[in-house]
Amino acid sequence: MKSLRMISSRTNMKVTLHATWAALVAASFIATPLVGQGPRGDSSKAPLPLEAKRKAKFTATEVTWMSLDVSPDGQTIVFDLLGDLYTLPITGGKAVRITKGMAFDAQPRFSPDGETIVFISDRSGGDNMWTMRLDFTDTTQITQGNTSLYLSPEWIPDGEHLVVSRSSGLGGAAKLQLYNVERRSPLPVVFAPASFKTIGASPSPNGRYMWYAGRSGDWSYNALFPQYQLYRYDRETGQSTLMTSRYGSGFRPAISPDGQWLVYGTRENTETGLRKRNLATGEEEWL
Repeated sequence: MKSLRMISSRTNMKVTLHATWAALVAASFIATPLVGQGPRGDSSKAPLPLEAKRKAKFTATEVTWMSLDVSPDGQTIVFDLLGDLYTLPITGGKAVRITKGMAFDAQPRFSPDGETIVFISDRSGGDNMWTMRLDFTDTTQITQGNTSLYLSPEWIPDGEHLVVSRSSGLGGAAKLQLYNVERRSPLPVVFAPASFKTIGASPSPNGRYMWYAGRSGDWSYNALFPQYQLYRYDRETGQSTLMTSRYGSGFRPAISPDGQWLVYGTRENTETGLRKRNLATGEEEWL
């Protein structure tokens, strides 16, 4: 977090956001808290038994290390900031905090119909994947247990399934798993060696392909490039194909809503940048 100033006892934020892909946005806002939601929409229950003893008021003019998504209609941004989730009009203005409390909520993603978000939260006492309707009528825990780590949740275009990376803990090689929203039973997505890590799934609009970042083993200090590369998994054939071979690695793929473009992160010398790929021709350029 850059330019973060601790002021007093309540939370009041003014933030300038810079988002990539569907919204290259610059917006300033004042955040307004809402009542947090407990499991299955029960707002009378605190997500965690812990109670905050201190509060802080701060102003932020720049934000880093945040996750965001744009609604299917292109009108709203949902993002995480310091363990809470917010929504904000894409044109800027007043942001609304939609979760609060001791739980750390992060990595929100809109459902295809724009009515629900999926996110990662430790409100059960450990990391799990949750969904929450944006009219606050229901909040549901999708994954179970408190001993796994989850990251990069994403909706499958049918709106009935979710894909997320799960590992058994720090140092474990996370694997993509598919969950039915109603039955919540996990299925493996990519069959790979136990040491192969797969994260950051991005399904194509037709649901057939799933792009992801993969590497052998987990992170390590003073690691040498390349690290992650991008793969494309074909859900019809069950085959994965290596799609990048950059020295600076490839990570965090994102497919455009029309399925024509792919954007992903990579390193060039000492800088991190975004590459844009035409999925029909394979041609790339710096974004």
